[in-house]
Amino acid sequence: MLAGFAALPLARRAAAARAIPGRVATVDWALLETLLALDVVPVAAPELLLYRSTVIEPDLPDGIADIGLRGQPNYEALRATDPDLILSSNYYTWAEPALRRISPVESISIYGTGEPVFAAAEAATRQIGVLLDRQEAAERLVEAIVDRLAVLKTELAGGDGRPLIVINLGDARHFRVFGADSMFGEVLIRLGLANAWSENTSYSASAPLGIEMLAQVPDATIVVVPPVPPDAARVLPGSAFWNALPGVADGRLLRLDAINPFGALPAALRFARLLVDALARPPEERGLG
Repeated sequence: MLAGFAALPLARRAAAARAIPGRVATVDWALLETLLALDVVPVAAPELLLYRSTVIEPDLPDGIADIGLRGQPNYEALRATDPDLILSSNYYTWAEPALRRISPVESISIYGTGEPVFAAAEAATRQIGVLLDRQEAAERLVEAIVDRLAVLKTELAGGDGRPLIVINLGDARHFRVFGADSMFGEVLIRLGLANAWSENTSYSASAPLGIEMLAQVPDATIVVVPPVPPDAARVLPGSAFWNALPGVADGRLLRLDAINPFGALPAALRFARLLVDALARPPEERGLG
């Protein structure tokens, strides 16, 4: 038996030498996406109703306990699920002392680490694979998403070559933009698309900017990522200034379905797929309507 154990690869020996957590909880949506993509169903996670409407993929199976708000998890509800391990991230450092009174905590961060976010998402996937003895599944997931992005890039070959500006509307007068250091920005690069926004955005998205800033990128196709606030959906279609923006006036306005802008590899692939589909739509099927 000892000889057989010694013959195992190092990562498998490490997993075999410790107890593999059977009941995993998470307080982070990006890690929840990754768990589900690895066919690991956590015992608990936060804001599941909102996840279903704003993250959407991967699907949430039945049986996951909802532990309340991400910014204010219900520790009693989490304790009741009796997790062996809780996955956290740098967004929840403040909560980890309380989480550790329930179960061991492993912090796995994708955003804010100083590493390109796509690479950080790959590393997070592999780290979860090691923790849960799912190394092969983790490698398959990483390879499948990288390969799928390459296929989607070929589908865009022969496009109009215009840059894109990916935004999220704050209200009828302001937006946030996703730069090259965001997950959306990195996906654009992998798809062979130019990002019209060249200024820094601190790995996520810029502070709110005035709608008039969109006039500075007249050649860009405008890509709107939900949610679209009700006042923006009501006001902008009738706004003379909005409709005079070159991207809007020329029918270069795309509204995507909901995606998690701070997601992991599943969110990156969802963004790429929805974007490629939107670019193929005729102008009359685009816009904020």
